[in-house]
Parts: sequence; structure tokens; C-alpha cells
Amino acid sequence: MKEKPKDFQTKVVHGFKGFDPCTGSVSFPIYQSATFRHPALNETTGYDYSRLQNPTREELENTMASLENGKWGFAFSSGMAAVTTVLQLFNPGDHIIVSDDLYGGTYRLFEEIYKKYGIQFSYVDTGSTKNIIENIKTNTKAFFIETPSNPMMKVCDIKALCKVAKSENIMTIIDNTFLTPYFQRPLELGADVVLHSGTKYLGGHNDTLAGFLVVNNDELAEKIRLIQKSIGAVLAPFDSWLLLRGIKTLAVRLSKQQENALILSNWLQSNKEIERVYYIGLLDHEGYEISKSQATGFGAMISFMVRNVSMIERILNNLKIIAFAESLGGVESLMTYPIIQTHSAIPEKMREAIGVNERLLRLSVGIEAVEDLIYDIEQAINL
Repeated sequence: MKEKPKDFQTKVVHGFKGFDPCTGSVSFPIYQSATFRHPALNETTGYDYSRLQNPTREELENTMASLENGKWGFAFSSGMAAVTTVLQLFNPGDHIIVSDDLYGGTYRLFEEIYKKYGIQFSYVDTGSTKNIIENIKTNTKAFFIETPSNPMMKVCDIKALCKVAKSENIMTIIDNTFLTPYFQRPLELGADVVLHSGTKYLGGHNDTLAGFLVVNNDELAEKIRLIQKSIGAVLAPFDSWLLLRGIKTLAVRLSKQQENALILSNWLQSNKEIERVYYIGLLDHEGYEISKSQATGFGAMISFMVRNVSMIERILNNLKIIAFAESLGGVESLMTYPIIQTHSAIPEKMREAIGVNERLLRLSVGIEAVEDLIYDIEQAINL
């Protein structure tokens, strides 16, 4: 009888190998070794030095490739290390079109580090394929897209974008951090590279840093592998194990987080102190239909605009359950003030243009009882 393909919820629990074949250990072991002994001259176990490869990291990388329906996965010491590796694929004079609404740390890396090496960047509203096409130059080599974007939740039509990219011989890099492969798999829509900050939903517990790249192309994989082992910003064995453990509950965590987010976003819309709510699961979100066509869920990230700026300090100072903290994707709900935290590196004029102003808050919805989360925000508003 032909083997039935594993459902995603089964794949996350069991990972790539499913267990350690050497011992039968259900929890894949932490191979806390920097180097590996060779059986004899010109013989190897397949492992030489942990910067090149480590069995725990290898299991994680293969698991991520499997979840994204890709061929090759690469694990890094942080999401920014993964972004840095992607940038190493390009040369001075190359031009990259980037989502104008993106994580401030990525903007800082592009503008303050890589611009001086001659790489050019254009920041475009990538919620519109037409805008992207209009900004293509003769030296455009890549589209670097966050979808949904951070923090304004713009949605890019990935399939349409990839069709344009392939016709122009342009690489498509999709940051899939917000939705994860549980809800969205960009490689299946034609993307060349999928990027993750594994620190967020994949780890899921706010306890480790990690980054990932996943690709299908063998030649591209070889280039990334060379950069990874040469620069050396690889994920350590223990952190790899933490990610493997976190991924096991990805499906159940995100299902609950999304359920909470939809209830919370509707409640926020009904609150007279809130001017606007940005959540891609709301019917009036401009990216709702595109999301339905290319993803199986809407995730658990919400941004919202308060009517009066004085409300910001009141909310942030009086939250009891939701933590006022950077980052996202963990089991605990976190509130972030983008203008001074995640997006402080972005120039004021650019922030204002995309809507990141002094009245905007971002909420990463956790797995707590949604009634408690609503009560927490309500009491903070009404104090």
C-alpha cells in the first residue's frame, strides 16, 4: 500500500528523521561537540566540524526544508544572520526592491552596512504588484518582500510577484516569519528563497535566537552553504534542539493564537478609543482576498492606531498580562511600540509615509485565555 503523505501537523511533531536512529531517542539528541573523530585516513562519519555541519542542526535544517516543501534548509544564529547571508549573494551595483514597510533592523542592515558596498535598495509598497513593476531597473536582481509586512500588515500577491520575477530573471526572497509554513509556503507559489526569524513563531517561547533560509535550487543552495560555513553564523546545537522542540507545537500554538487574534481584532474595532485595526483576517482588510488565495490562515499579529497619543503611555504603563516588550510569536502576548522599538532605525519621513507614527501599537497575540487579554487591554485603556 502506498504511503500516505504526512499532514503538516504530523510533520511538525516528528520532524525529518522523527527520532535518533543510533539510540532510538524520541527527543533528537543535542550533539554538543565542536569536532568529530574520523574512523581512519580518508574516512569520515559525515561530520567533521560543527561550523560545517552538526547532527542536531542538520535535523533542524532538514525539518525546516520539509515544512516549507523545499529541498534545502539552513539554520543561522539569528534572523539577521540569515538576512546577511542572503545579501552576500549580490554584488556591487546590484539593485534590490524591498518592502517599504519592513522590520527596522533589516532596513538598518541594508542602509548602514550593505549600501556602502555598492548594493542599491528601493523601498516600495509591495502590496501592489504594479508598484513593484514600475520600480524595476536594468540592474534589479531581487525582490525582498515581507508579507504580511511589519507592522502595517500589507499583503503581497506572491504568485503574481514571482511570475514577474521569473520573466525578468529576478530572484524572489520572501520573509515568511509572520505566517510560518503552517499558514503559508512561498516556495509553492514560485519564490526562490524563504526567510525566517526562527526566534519568533518557530521557536515559540521567547527563549532563543535563530534564523532560517529554505530553497529548492541546488546551485543556490551551494552558494548559501559556502557563505554559511565561511562566515560561520551557524545555529548552535542546543539552540537547534530548542527550535526542534518549539516546532513540535507550532500547529497547535498558531491555531490558538490565530483564534485569539481574530476575537481581539474584532473587539479592538468596536472600542471607541481605537481609530483603526490592521489584521489580515478582518473582512475589510485590503489584503484579505489575496491572503485567502495564497495562505491557509491569517496569523496572530495585530497593529492598531489609537485616537489620542496620550493613550499610548496609559496602555503601555498599565498592562498586567500582556508584556510591553520587543519581539513576537511566543506563547506570551507582547505589546510593542514600533516608533521607538522595532522601527526606530527608519527615518521619520519614511515611517510617517507608511503609517508608523506615534499612535501605532503592535500586538503579538499569545495563547492565553482571550477573555483575559481583552480585559487587560480594556482596563489599561480605562484607567
